[in-house]
Amino acid sequence: MKLIIATIKPFKLEEVREALTEIGVRGMMVTEIKGFGSQSGHTEIYRGAEYAVNFVPKIKLEIVVNSAMADQVIETITKTAHTGKIGDGKIFALDVQQAVRVRTGETNEDAI
Repeated sequence: MKLIIATIKPFKLEEVREALTEIGVRGMMVTEIKGFGSQSGHTEIYRGAEYAVNFVPKIKLEIVVNSAMADQVIETITKTAHTGKIGDGKIFALDVQQAVRVRTGETNEDAI
């Protein structure tokens, strides 16, 4: 099993969710986060005063899938979240040692 962690732009969330559902992803966790990468934040003007925005709003997706499906999930997120502009996000894939569905006690791939 693989844990796919993706950071994407907030306005891309619904489009990415729909694309992942179409390929068979049955669940994901979504968190609103703030961070910075290459863009290192930016400056904005509010009521005539300029101020620095050091952290940019992002969405973090966490998806556990069987290993055979991981490449397809990564490709789908990459294509769907792509805008071509700085800050499109990052995707990480990690091995999952164990999964347990609390309600039924099912383990590993049966739990996802």
